[in-house]
Amino acid sequence: MRHWMNLVELNIKTQKKVLWNQTVKKFRPPKKIKVSEWADQNRFLTSESSAESGKWRTSRAEYQREIMDSVIQRQVERVVIMSSSQVGKTEIINNILGYYISQEPSPILCIQPTLEMSRTWSKDRLDAMIKSSPILKDKVKEPKTKNSLNTILHKKFDGGYIAISGANSASGLSARPIRVLLCDEIDRYPFSAGVEGDSISLAIARTKTFWNRKIVMCSTPTIDGESRIQSAFEASDKRYYYVPCPECNHYQTLKWANVAWDKDKPETAYYICEECACVIQEKSKLKMIRDGEWRATETFNRTAGFYVNELYSVWSTWAEMAINFLECKKHPEMLKAFINTSLGEVFKIKSQEIPSESLMSRRENFDFNSVPDEVLLITAGVDVQQDRIESQVIGWSLEGTYVLDYKIHYGDTSTKQVWNDLDVYLTTRFKRESKKALPISCTTIDSGYNTQSVYNFVKNKVGRRIFAVKGVSTAGKPIASRPSISGTQRIKLFSAGVDTAKETIFNWLQIDEPSVGYIHFASHLDEEYFKQLTAEQRSVKFVKGKKQVVWIQKRKRNESLDTFVYNLVAYHILQPNMEKLAEVKEPTQNKPKKPINALHQIRKPRPRKNFVNSWR
Repeated sequence: MRHWMNLVELNIKTQKKVLWNQTVKKFRPPKKIKVSEWADQNRFLTSESSAESGKWRTSRAEYQREIMDSVIQRQVERVVIMSSSQVGKTEIINNILGYYISQEPSPILCIQPTLEMSRTWSKDRLDAMIKSSPILKDKVKEPKTKNSLNTILHKKFDGGYIAISGANSASGLSARPIRVLLCDEIDRYPFSAGVEGDSISLAIARTKTFWNRKIVMCSTPTIDGESRIQSAFEASDKRYYYVPCPECNHYQTLKWANVAWDKDKPETAYYICEECACVIQEKSKLKMIRDGEWRATETFNRTAGFYVNELYSVWSTWAEMAINFLECKKHPEMLKAFINTSLGEVFKIKSQEIPSESLMSRRENFDFNSVPDEVLLITAGVDVQQDRIESQVIGWSLEGTYVLDYKIHYGDTSTKQVWNDLDVYLTTRFKRESKKALPISCTTIDSGYNTQSVYNFVKNKVGRRIFAVKGVSTAGKPIASRPSISGTQRIKLFSAGVDTAKETIFNWLQIDEPSVGYIHFASHLDEEYFKQLTAEQRSVKFVKGKKQVVWIQKRKRNESLDTFVYNLVAYHILQPNMEKLAEVKEPTQNKPKKPINALHQIRKPRPRKNFVNSWR
């Protein structure tokens, strides 16, 4: 009997010990490890979300190690990553997120530029990481019912949660306190999250109650002086990655200026050492990166800043960059994208002001009676004033635009006569030098003044593609949005992203030699036309402490700029396939086809693209 009792007591003690050990294990803090170590031990990449699948290896791109590990250092409060694409910054964010779920459970907020991008990132990247990493799959449960605590934009786990928001959603940025803030692609954030103000400031305000808060911001930069990530990096200790030359062992940062290639052979690209001038081949890059080190160039102030560009990328080659550069340098918008997304540098605008005299001196020997054969499509933009209607007609070619005519129809715009004059003018067919005459394919009319008269004019002219537009001065707004139905007459009304259109025109005007994007001016355009075209200046001002791009009028009259904007809107409404038009209009004779420029070589099938909408 006693023996049996001893066995029972022993069993109870054993069960208590097991239970105690399980309890202690559950509540014992995890062993302190670095983010890179956590990723090496626990991350698995899938082919669904990554170019390379399998176990994560930080040594694959060694420059990522210090970026990730700096986040959990006690003295670091903020981490700033200004970089190109193709360097793995999204995976860096994912690893930091996974670490905090697993090792230091906390309330976390992840912000993408828009709510839609947040949903996409959550479904395509975050869910893939959780499912492929057993340690995370154990902690973040899949939603099993509609009422589950876990959704696309909110995921709960023991000790914390992940809230996922778009920078354009004020409600998602100003709720509960958070300890860890992860902001991705901050230069793509809107200037304001509605009436609430700057999205980053709203999010940072949520971290104030945590003494050990962590704020991570990363992005490819945009325009010099306007880039959020540039400002954040300048306020950091500005670390650069130094790699050794395989010949002289001199440590240096990789710069695009030191990349060279044999004449007309970008596929031979190599790097020239800044110290010994030896030729470094692509095959040496991986070892250089593994032997590299980060060096701060400014005093540390609780913000660790990192800059890295595509030259360091193990997923891209110097030859690929050289080929891409030669394609991009033909067009300013593509060159801007190369500087931002491949070099990870801000784009510097040449000048904020363009002299009207220099544009006037570029007038060429053509007019509306003798249109150059290069023109494949014609549009018109119309501005309405109290005593006149002003219209500009522009021709579009594969590589540039041609301002064909500028016409002012005088008369009271509340009466029919001046509208009849405009109607006759819009039926004009413009004779080309040696090809068939072209009609106006699309006309857009600003409905901001005398709206009802504009509606009366356009209501039965949809077949002629004559549309009413309403300008919207909001940064980043599409040049032409989908139409809405307005008024009792059910008019098809297009919204025009005026600031975006002006940005495009401003870039084109800075091209001073015939090339892709160049604007050609007819011989009869007068001085007033050019003064109005340059009547506004791009500027940056601070509204309630936040940067905003604004267009400042230097003179009262600016109708030629406005009507140019409406032409661009008309073009975007049409979305023409210019290459197909070129084939149709080309005379059938045995001559070699004109080479397609680089911009067309890389365009996507839908929406149709050419030099005009290549920035999208």
